[in-house]
Amino acid sequence: MSDKDIRFATEDRPHKPVLLREVLDALAPCDGEIMVDGTFGAGGYSRAILDSAKCELYGIDRDPSAVATGRKLEAEYDGRFHMVEGCFGDMGRLIPAAGPEQVDGIVLDIGVSSMQLDQADRGFSFREDGPLDMRMSMSGPTAADFVNTAEEEDIANVIYRYGEERASRKVARKIIEMRADEPFTTTSQLARAVRSVVRKSKDGIDPATRTFQALRIYVNDELGELERAMDAAETLLKPGGRLVVVTFHSLEDRLVKTFMKARSGDPKKMSRRLPGEPEVATPTFTTITRKAVTGQKDEIRANPRARSAKLRAVARNDQPANKHGGPK
Repeated sequence: MSDKDIRFATEDRPHKPVLLREVLDALAPCDGEIMVDGTFGAGGYSRAILDSAKCELYGIDRDPSAVATGRKLEAEYDGRFHMVEGCFGDMGRLIPAAGPEQVDGIVLDIGVSSMQLDQADRGFSFREDGPLDMRMSMSGPTAADFVNTAEEEDIANVIYRYGEERASRKVARKIIEMRADEPFTTTSQLARAVRSVVRKSKDGIDPATRTFQALRIYVNDELGELERAMDAAETLLKPGGRLVVVTFHSLEDRLVKTFMKARSGDPKKMSRRLPGEPEVATPTFTTITRKAVTGQKDEIRANPRARSAKLRAVARNDQPANKHGGPK
């Protein structure tokens, strides 16, 4: 697909898919193949993939609004697109239940979408006041439930682990102090609490950013979803099938980098592995991208979200899947 075609395919859409040119290059969809967009969102990747080849595509999302968008897309592509409701970490079960036992390509765009950030009532962002929710599936405990009931140490640990916030203990202490007077119900309440104890950084990033990131990752088990999805890809992908993952911060990228190195090389030569990750006797993937692919200057100028995006990709070889791969 040319740059002109990409611009046409994504213009007037509520969400600009990041690294779209690079995703299409690495995924390389062909006529007759079966693809999976594990993080459907607003459908930017799905549309571009379907427009680039006469392939079949399964989109997965747990967000009810994304699922509704996908249902409309099914009618547009004459049976080539299928919307699957659920968590992408469960794709090892969801995709075979929907039809194919194996596929030719999987793309994952990790994290919250700009569409979700722009909806104040979802509580993902502090740019506008809204309920402190953050649930992608709109079910289960909210971010407010956690900050209003968890122990101080647990709150501090979540903010430190998933937000890499050095002042996590100060933030947790302030949350405990403020909730004693009034429970947290809105994003603005939490943002004010964080800003009162965390200094503004030199790069101008809002002090509340890391805490909001941490709570969102925790509430939605995003890193667990990512780990389960990559494991499932080993079983789902046919020989030659491509796995393409786009991440937006170091925690995600570290998981992807470690997984791909472990599954495409000699694990005995690796200095670090995922906690509890068993050694892989025989590599099950080959490397497509030797290092992380980042956005081109024109995209970064047009879409600031692309600044932090990194793409990594591997291809499945013909070795049998290891026993730790596949659905959990």
